[in-house]
Amino acid sequence: MIEHRLKETIRDIHDFPKPGIIFKDITPILKDHQLCSDIVNKFADQCKGLELDAVVGIESRGFLFGFLLANQLGLPFIPIRKQGRLPADTFEQHYDLEYGSASIEIHRDAFKPGARLLVHDDLLATGGTVVATSKLIQQMGGEIAAFAFVINLEFLNGTEKIKPFCDKIFSLVTY
Repeated sequence: MIEHRLKETIRDIHDFPKPGIIFKDITPILKDHQLCSDIVNKFADQCKGLELDAVVGIESRGFLFGFLLANQLGLPFIPIRKQGRLPADTFEQHYDLEYGSASIEIHRDAFKPGARLLVHDDLLATGGTVVATSKLIQQMGGEIAAFAFVINLEFLNGTEKIKPFCDKIFSLVTY
């Protein structure tokens, strides 16, 4: 079962990036070609029947499996980047962090209005970045068909924050 294999592979890094935080490190997954392949295959199975137009990946770890999934599905990959990292005209969305704020961007020509999109990131925590991404997609006239995460930190209630955008939420492992 993929959830069991992921829990065995993902490692906890205590006090990273700051004291009191237990960081879920997915980098050991990247050393296991078969597990990476199984992750992409599982997401692809979950996407059957969604009639997607593209996969949106959130910087930076959302690029890892998001791009592979888009490639497997034969779909375009759309990157959501931190402010100032995309070269063409962009839409920008600000969002609050625990201490301060941040911004993400998407190219204005990333997709056409009405596009059905899968939003992917490696981890759903509080939902702040995913909510900001969802607002960008709505601003551009896109429709979120589903969310897909490797990890859902359920105790941080991110799921409740993103449900108003789409209640089809896939995750492979929950803590």
